[in-house]
Amino acid sequence: MLSLITDLIGYLGITINLFSMSLKGERKLRLFSLIANSIYITYGMLIGAIPIVIGSSIAVLLHTYRLRKINSD
Repeated sequence: MLSLITDLIGYLGITINLFSMSLKGERKLRLFSLIANSIYITYGMLIGAIPIVIGSSIAVLLHTYRLRKINSD
């Protein structure tokens, strides 16, 4: 059962990430990518994949930075 839940978390992350690529406008794309990468962090921790956790954490920081810059303009 845990494996199924873990897989569903991974699929949710990839679905949101792919959806974000279809959006127009940098703000929406980055917001949904930030959400997807946050989910990837959870997924990576559940499967013990440190590279996924590290990469997604960096992506969250970058998306957060860019969103703040967009919102301050």
